[in-house]
Amino acid sequence: MDRDSFQEALLSVMERKRHWAWRLFTDGTVAADRLHIHLEHEYAVYIRDFAVLLGRAYVQCPIAAARRELAENLYEEETGKLSGGRPHAEMFLEYPRGLGMALERFEAVELLPAAVDYRAEIDVSTTDLGWDVAAAVTTLWLEGTEYERGELDPHASKRPAPPLSEHPLVKHYGLPLERLALVRAHRMVEGDHRRAAWTVVLDHVAESRRDVVLAAMGRMHDAWQAYRDAVAIACGLTKPA
Repeated sequence: MDRDSFQEALLSVMERKRHWAWRLFTDGTVAADRLHIHLEHEYAVYIRDFAVLLGRAYVQCPIAAARRELAENLYEEETGKLSGGRPHAEMFLEYPRGLGMALERFEAVELLPAAVDYRAEIDVSTTDLGWDVAAAVTTLWLEGTEYERGELDPHASKRPAPPLSEHPLVKHYGLPLERLALVRAHRMVEGDHRRAAWTVVLDHVAESRRDVVLAAMGRMHDAWQAYRDAVAIACGLTKPA
């Protein structure tokens, strides 16, 4: 598989990172007293440990240029020193704090079975399958969105960046604007992180390993869909027939 075909196959996976319930999470449909389920799961499944997951890719990587890109991302996630001055996982907790949720919930989240399976897939992908799979899963899949083509093609749709006052947690659930520190941080650094992620994977994954990386990305997609189904149902939503 040549580089262009690899890029297109990766973009195809990312463009399927859509879920039927997301509109219902962003338009206020989810009851306020169920929203904690979603936030707890996102935190416990990957946000709390994202710097560690990135670190797994970093320590396995034998390519200095790729390590440097991973190190910058890791530094920002762990410290926030390039943006908001705090670790990103810590800034995430401003959401439940601002919504008046019990933060004790976030210290010992009881994961749904599909969430356990998704996290297990993340762990296998970041520990057992090589640095290249770990880098793709963390920097492309976990950090990326369905708008990744816009990071590579100036003519493609970009990730939306509406005014902070239109953020769903502010608009529908009353989150104070000052609690959006993580959104502000992401907007400061995410463009560079997206470009770095694609550079690492496209420029440094060996041609002989491209199929392996794509297979892992496909498994992540499937596990994520099942995970998001389970969380949506637990939040009181009904999956369309």
